[in-house]
Amino acid sequence: MDTNEQLVAAAFTKQSAIFDSLFIGNTIIQYKRQRVRERVQEYLRPGGHILELNSGTGEDAVWFAEKGYRVHATDLSTGMQDVLRNKVAVKGLQDSVSTECCSFTQLSSLKHRGPYDLVFSNFAGLNCTAELASVLNSFQDLLNPGGLAILVIMPKFCLWESALLFKGKFRTAFRRAFSKKGVPARVTGEKFTCWYYNPSFITRTLRNSFHLLSLEGLCSIVPPSYMEGFPEKHPLIYRYLKKKEDRLKNKWPWNHLGDYYIISLKKKV
Repeated sequence: MDTNEQLVAAAFTKQSAIFDSLFIGNTIIQYKRQRVRERVQEYLRPGGHILELNSGTGEDAVWFAEKGYRVHATDLSTGMQDVLRNKVAVKGLQDSVSTECCSFTQLSSLKHRGPYDLVFSNFAGLNCTAELASVLNSFQDLLNPGGLAILVIMPKFCLWESALLFKGKFRTAFRRAFSKKGVPARVTGEKFTCWYYNPSFITRTLRNSFHLLSLEGLCSIVPPSYMEGFPEKHPLIYRYLKKKEDRLKNKWPWNHLGDYYIISLKKKV
């Protein structure tokens, strides 16, 4: 791991013991998870073999295993891996979920190299590297013919974040757009760097080996999850915004303006 990855691993290992409790009651996070899981289920039948990158505490890995998928869950944080393995043991899913502490920049060193039917990464873990092109180019050798990549990534522009300009927070409002050298982030007191990538970067990098299946915005109309409590304080507005996003999520410009986007690609045969 490079220095930044070591800092990321340290930050999320420190947070791993409380990670689930921080977010389990967040309605918008549950909405986001539902959206992402629906996309995986649309393209991959139960029984498919998933390689999950930055699997965190295993919320998605366990959910997919319970739906009939096999998951090899990887993360660079030893603390996250410990929590994940405990969940798997408690639920008796050892035959469906395997784990490995590995950086997504070192996928060639995976002990279990598949081949897989899907490479999956949720909630912007891939934004923690400046070497995303190298990561993306490693997918082809890990996937079966016609295999999938479904990634949730933060773009260089977020409509909701840009609204902070009206509060005088210019630097925060446009920090993503000016992120060529990365943007400082902090978790549990640990500092590291994040980078932001537009969908065009993904499609351009993979144009010779993957077809684009779909691109949809995530929290482009629905508020970002850091606006915790918004659905409970404004239930009618939240339901209206959710309905609008569910209708417009695949359409330009809404599929480019979210806090995240979900990009789904298929390996060329």
